[in-house]
Amino acid sequence: MSDTKNLRQAALDYHEFPKPGKLEIRATKPLANGRDLARAYSPGVAEACLEIKADPSTAARYTSRGNLVAVVTNGSAVLGLGNIGALASKPVMEGKAVLFKKFAGIDCFDIEVDESDPEKLADIVCALGPTFGAINLEDIKAPDCFTVERICRERMNIPVFHDDQHGTAIVVGAAAKNALHVAGKSFENIKIVSTGGGAAGIACLNMLLKLGVKRENIWLCDIHGLVYEGRELDMNPSKAAFAQQTELRTLDDVIGDADLFLGLSGPGVLTQDMVGKMAKRPIIFALANPTPEILPDLAREVAPDAIIATGRSDFPNQVNNVLCFPFIFRGALDVGATTINDEMQLACIDGIAELARATTSAEAAAAYQGEQLTFGADYLIPKPFDPRLVGIVSSAVAQAAMETGVATRPIEDLEAYRQKLDGSVFKSALLMRPVFQAARTTPRRIVFAEGEDERVLRCAQAMLEETAERPILIGRPEVMEARIARAGLTIKLGEHVDLVNPENDPRYRDYWRTYHELMARRGGTPDIARAIMRTNTTAIGAVMVHSGEADSMICGTFGEFRWHLNYVNQVLNRGELHAVGALSMMILEDGPLFIADTQVNLHPDPEQIADIAIGAARHVRRFGIEPRIAFCSQSQFGNQGEGTGGRLRAAIRLLDAQNHDFCYEGEMNIDTALDPVLRDRILPGNRMEGAANVLVFAHADAASGVRNILKMKGGGLEVGPILMGMGNRAHIVSPSITARGLLNMSAIAGTPVDHYS
Repeated sequence: MSDTKNLRQAALDYHEFPKPGKLEIRATKPLANGRDLARAYSPGVAEACLEIKADPSTAARYTSRGNLVAVVTNGSAVLGLGNIGALASKPVMEGKAVLFKKFAGIDCFDIEVDESDPEKLADIVCALGPTFGAINLEDIKAPDCFTVERICRERMNIPVFHDDQHGTAIVVGAAAKNALHVAGKSFENIKIVSTGGGAAGIACLNMLLKLGVKRENIWLCDIHGLVYEGRELDMNPSKAAFAQQTELRTLDDVIGDADLFLGLSGPGVLTQDMVGKMAKRPIIFALANPTPEILPDLAREVAPDAIIATGRSDFPNQVNNVLCFPFIFRGALDVGATTINDEMQLACIDGIAELARATTSAEAAAAYQGEQLTFGADYLIPKPFDPRLVGIVSSAVAQAAMETGVATRPIEDLEAYRQKLDGSVFKSALLMRPVFQAARTTPRRIVFAEGEDERVLRCAQAMLEETAERPILIGRPEVMEARIARAGLTIKLGEHVDLVNPENDPRYRDYWRTYHELMARRGGTPDIARAIMRTNTTAIGAVMVHSGEADSMICGTFGEFRWHLNYVNQVLNRGELHAVGALSMMILEDGPLFIADTQVNLHPDPEQIADIAIGAARHVRRFGIEPRIAFCSQSQFGNQGEGTGGRLRAAIRLLDAQNHDFCYEGEMNIDTALDPVLRDRILPGNRMEGAANVLVFAHADAASGVRNILKMKGGGLEVGPILMGMGNRAHIVSPSITARGLLNMSAIAGTPVDHYS
């Protein structure tokens, strides 16, 4: 079977299995009993209806309307497929709805309407107004789309946005803004030649006018040649607005000295000879799909310095509407905007363009492994999977809506709003906020043992941007410099971060002597100490913390936890400091759940279990959460004598004797810990209220297994593991940790010791 057939079948299978289509509807409220039914439907639903009748704006409080968008089409201009009709367009519209949900958390109904008359189609859309907070018009042919959008905007008091026009125009605007920046040119002085007089092409030209391009510098061509004054063939008012008074008639006639070619037409329209006539450092946006007006390789054979964008994902600079529409709708919905105006669209352009010029996020780099994501000719606009888009772009759109008076629900604190948006993407953001705030009170010196790891380098970059800490990196400078350049980071070794080079550092003699003093009576010879201080970055980091050159260390991005723990214990296990357990916070859909001990003690005794619970309680409170600790076992409240139940019961007796101020209960099954109704039925009057949020196990295999199941199958995001008992002087992460996870750990490590231990 050919690759094309394989791809076709894979696409069909994707749409068919495990259930047909790409969407389903899920309830957001419980419906488990008669009481729920009475509130969800009759008679309780009447109360919400009456509130909305009295004040229509409350529909955003009592229904999903404030977060609900309709994607509406008649299937007359679908992708590169043309007029395939409403029914055949449904997979595309479902896909659009999925993108709304994935990238901006917006619920969406796809509505395919079998109506070719634009005025009748507009009537249908307007009649849907009470259901939706906004309308996304999609894949409606020109010039009908102009008519539909105009009528809907005039009659509806909610945002109406034809994405094929304005979404494309916004992303083109952002790409053009950055391309001109790279080329050293300006909107006011460039000559633009465009092919494609359809809705998207006209919208792009109108947007470029708003960005500063002079109308007389725009030359529009379509399938019939240049749009000129007096032409009658296939003309409409939108095209006529760009007609030139000239005797020139073809694309080849007008392409000379063009700074920007904007193609929204068809394959092969722009030839190599035409590219050769363009201005120096030409900008070529060949956006026809699936085959562009000219392939990038062919264009560069003539103009090696050309800056090129396409509509395809297999070339750099894909102009993709998904960079725009989820986020402009997110901002518009959240402020109750009555329309999406020019200022909101320009704010969207600025946000997208500025994000591309910023350092690439680790999440985007992970999603696009192997691609160079450094701002420049091959990286003009951010990638769709850059999670910062929603916070940056949506908040800019919301601010523009408020400043222009179209917001009916203004947001008082835009920074808090942006943080909330970030929290919808970075699951840990809201939970980590109190930890980051505490870390900012007293900047601490944090040393990373594996400084050459790209995740560590990205974390160091983020620390400089988001915290007050100055990281210390252990590693070979030439390796780190190469990886910094490859990742497009801006950190400079020695200037922004401190450096320890194991191969050549003036402190080497002091380090190996310190390590030897600590290990002299535990079998450590001077030769061993010298060798370890040249090769073992975990031991080097621990010695730095011991000597006061760093306040805390982070290691473990590769290797086995207990191997790292051995060297941490050798150097830092002194006096009251000793590792009592590893605590992982698993961020789940319904909130956080803490698991301990996942790493340190394989079979903890009662005293160790009690220490694990005490340490867990302290750390959980660091996140602003009151701990409810369940000791988990196969045994349930003493019903089994064997297994781990006995040790857990002994630990509880120790805690009872110490009079602690946190809630704990056990021993019990995991379902009993998480289901208070079940727990009350098994042991009425137990000391815990609500579901447990900390699970403590008496066997590391059980704790680690639960953690990994939640991570791999439950969609849990791990923060940690947090090494308890070491006075916040060392933390050992897992090899699967991300750059964002390392940033979270740096905030935990950056919290002053007096906050917790």
